[in-house]
Amino acid sequence: MLTRLKISGFKNLVNVDVRFGPFTCIAGVNGVGKSNLFDAIMFLSALADKPLLDAAKSVRDEEGRTSDIRSLFHRFGNEFDKEMSLEAEMIVPQSGIDDLGQDAEASITSLRYLVRIGHKIENGQKSGGLELLEEALTPISLGDASKSFLFPHKAKTWRASAVKGRRSGAPFISTEGEGKERIIKLHKDGGGGGRPRSILAANLPRTVLSTTNADESPTALMAKREMQSWRLLQLEPAALRKPDDISAPTKLGADGSHLAAALYHLSKMKQHDSELADEEAATCVYAQVANRLADLIDDVKEITVDYDEKRESLTAMVTGRDGTPHSARSLSDGTLRFLALTILELDTEASGLICLEEPENGIHPERIPAMLNLLQDIAMDTEEPVGQDNPLRQVIINTHSPVVVAQIPGDSLLMAESIEMNQSGKRYRAVRFSPMADTWRQKKDSSEIRVVSKGKVLSYLNPVTSEQQLYGNLNTTGGRICLPSLK
Repeated sequence: MLTRLKISGFKNLVNVDVRFGPFTCIAGVNGVGKSNLFDAIMFLSALADKPLLDAAKSVRDEEGRTSDIRSLFHRFGNEFDKEMSLEAEMIVPQSGIDDLGQDAEASITSLRYLVRIGHKIENGQKSGGLELLEEALTPISLGDASKSFLFPHKAKTWRASAVKGRRSGAPFISTEGEGKERIIKLHKDGGGGGRPRSILAANLPRTVLSTTNADESPTALMAKREMQSWRLLQLEPAALRKPDDISAPTKLGADGSHLAAALYHLSKMKQHDSELADEEAATCVYAQVANRLADLIDDVKEITVDYDEKRESLTAMVTGRDGTPHSARSLSDGTLRFLALTILELDTEASGLICLEEPENGIHPERIPAMLNLLQDIAMDTEEPVGQDNPLRQVIINTHSPVVVAQIPGDSLLMAESIEMNQSGKRYRAVRFSPMADTWRQKKDSSEIRVVSKGKVLSYLNPVTSEQQLYGNLNTTGGRICLPSLK
């Protein structure tokens, strides 16, 4: 779980400091920088998994994937910043496995990760390369947890189950020295037992975090696993409609691929976890999905996965109330999106951070409240302990729709707005993420925070009066989204 993110020097994110809860909606006009925040999160995720240059090239620019890595750095005029920094506070899973299948257990699950990356010119190339300037992984003590994790939660149930372990304060990864003598150290988990592994930073092609294993530093490995689990969902109708081979991956892809395989896998998980017969377990899972989907869409009676033994293929099927079966190929974009998110909600193995841009796209306006409720249900319940029925899962969405904003609880809403800044006499515009007044971000954060009213957000997005009337009278400080009566 990503609880706080500080960014400076990445695109138009300068001196940004954002706190997240289990569910967050970022509202702002197109082009203000909402997507850049998602790009920064995905860049951090890629840095935990790939070499520096590959991570940079995986980030989107205006034309798709990044071809000139300078475009990742903040730009004012014709000049680019020479470095960027990203710092994440997070709660990581307590246990997992490394790339060799070895078990790992974190000594503490509340951590702070910092990475500072510089741009360097190589062999006269215009785009240049990247250099690791600083990397650090430090514990957030249990005593400081209440100061760090400010979103509403139950300390005796949720926090006690999510934030575990202890550490003397010694880092897991640290940086020493300057220039060509800069050294990055990977420390043993024992807090002093054994010499740290020291690596010269100048020639490092990737972060030290991305190289960790269970034997050397299990806590750093779990930070790596947490960051690798962060993903940006971009559900594509073509991918959602496609049948799967029986050997296809069993997790829903970021583009919505493997929907049928993921649903089929849920039925197999039920068989494994219960004493039900195969067919009975599958029926139970499909009924769960159908019942959930029926809350969102009227014409749903049954959901199954058709297994073609001859072709060894899997196809998701939805049967309407009139008894007519429809394959995924013939379902609407909105139905497919609802189905994908319903599968994601029921998959207790799917943990981590889910980013989703403009979830209202392709959804009938009458169904937007149901969509938002589903997204909130995908996120963990911070009133209950973390466990199989309440995985450590988080959802961040963005939107420019006043219809969506009007329905988001104030505690879950941030406003992205462009502001003018001055650096060394040079003026430029950057993005700020402001919470609503009288919500937990303002009440519990001791730093100076710019707050806005929900009315200002709606005015900023130029809402249509009829939409306000349709979706008005909604909770603005907390609680669930109220579905209006639509007749």
